[in-house]
This record gives sequence, C-alpha cells and structure tokens, in this order.
Amino acid sequence: MKAALHAVTAPAPALPPYVASGNECALFGHAWRHQLPVLLKGPTGCGKTRFVAHMAARLGLPLHTVACHDDLTAADLTGRYLLRGGDTVWADGPLTRAVREGGICYLDEVVEARKDVTVVLHPLTDDRRILPLERTGEELAAPERFMLVVSYNPGYQTLLKALKPSTRQRFVAIEFGFLAPEQEIAVVAAESGLSPDRVRPLVALAGRLRALKGHDLEEGVSTRLVVYCATLIAAGMPTADAVLAGMIEPLTDDADVKAALLDVARAVIG
Repeated sequence: MKAALHAVTAPAPALPPYVASGNECALFGHAWRHQLPVLLKGPTGCGKTRFVAHMAARLGLPLHTVACHDDLTAADLTGRYLLRGGDTVWADGPLTRAVREGGICYLDEVVEARKDVTVVLHPLTDDRRILPLERTGEELAAPERFMLVVSYNPGYQTLLKALKPSTRQRFVAIEFGFLAPEQEIAVVAAESGLSPDRVRPLVALAGRLRALKGHDLEEGVSTRLVVYCATLIAAGMPTADAVLAGMIEPLTDDADVKAALLDVARAVIG
C-alpha cells in the first residue's frame, strides 16, 4: 500500500530573511486578507520558496510545503485509508490538514504533479473555498486562516506540463525574477559570509550566464547557486574551483558548452 505523503509543515517562528524586489509583499498581504489564492511564477532559484516562508512567518501562519513531482496524485494531497495496527484508518494529506487547521498550503512546482491535482484545487480557488473528500464523504469549508499558494517555472513548461488557462485564471499571479545586481550582491554576501567586493564578480558572471538562457543553456544561474559558490570561496576553496563546482557544472553536462562557460567565467573573473 502506498505510504502517505509527508509534507514539510512548520510554524516558522523566526522571520526568514527576504529582500523584496517590488510590491510582492504588499500584494501577498492583500491576497491573504481577501482570501485569494496566489500563483508565483519565475525561474528556478529566484526566491519563490523563500518568499513564501518569509510571508508565512510574517503573517504568523503555519506553512505546509509540498514539493510536487511526477508521481504526486490528488490522493497524496487529500489523504487515503491506511492500515494501522490491523485497523483501516483515514490519514489526512497535507492539503486536507491545511484546510482543517488553517495556514498556507504551498505547492512548489505544481506543474510537475499529475493533472488530477489541479482538479482537486479548483473548488478551493473560487468563491466556494471547499475541499470535497469523496472517500470520506466530507466537504470541508476552508477557514479564513487558509491560503493556497502554488508556484512554477514558466521556462520549463511544455505541451505535456503546463498550467491550463482555466487554472491560471483562478489565481492572483506574482512574477518573480532575479534581484538587481546590488541587491543580489548584498543577499549573497549575507548568506555566504563572503565580502561584497568578492561577491561582485560572481554576480556579474551570473548575469552573463543568465543572458545565455535559451541559447546554450536551458536555465540560467540561480541566486542559490551563486550563494553556494560564494560559500565555497568563503570556506577557502580557490575561486576557479568554486565557480566550476557551484556555477558551471550544475548548468550543463555538455563538454563543449561547459568549455564555453568557463571561457566566459575567465573573462569576467580572471
């Protein structure tokens, strides 16, 4: 029998650091107060998940995070009957727990989940705000303290994996991008411990590599990777080795593309 999905649920007592690039915090707050579902879209590693954690702590809400994947089904989110000690008992999934208890349910990279997942979300994303549980015969009404947030990377959408317009139009949408260079330098320096002066060329390199997206690369360098690279340098690793391990190798397996990226790195960093 398939095991129940275990989402990461946290009360988030401390405020995770987050640097706003626009009015996203205010917009999220308005959506929360008016019980509107939110869709976050943007490239990998640009801060979407950190933003949700920040806002959950800021609003004093439990956060139920589910990393979506190819095998994620509606039953994984809502719940299923399990055998426990010889008895058959119902176990709520993370979405059902969030609806019962309140808080933010965050589905990260929702397009990776199976198509039946979006069907389950629809009743929660209109004026009904209900979650029907066919297996138990329940119809749960979402409390005022419940909020549904989903995210995805538009760059990875294909004909087989894409949010239908009928689903997208059920959400307030916030588009995320990478921070301005000076903001990104400050964030990377703060999280890695490397001085801003030494972070500056890494952020400049990230900008050059991001410009190659759609040409030699499927995806640009995330802020997360820049932090990893800076952390390695702060720990004493030579810059060239840290750049290779933290910002080049994760982007491609193609030897020719890798060599071209290294040329760019040497031109920018020296």
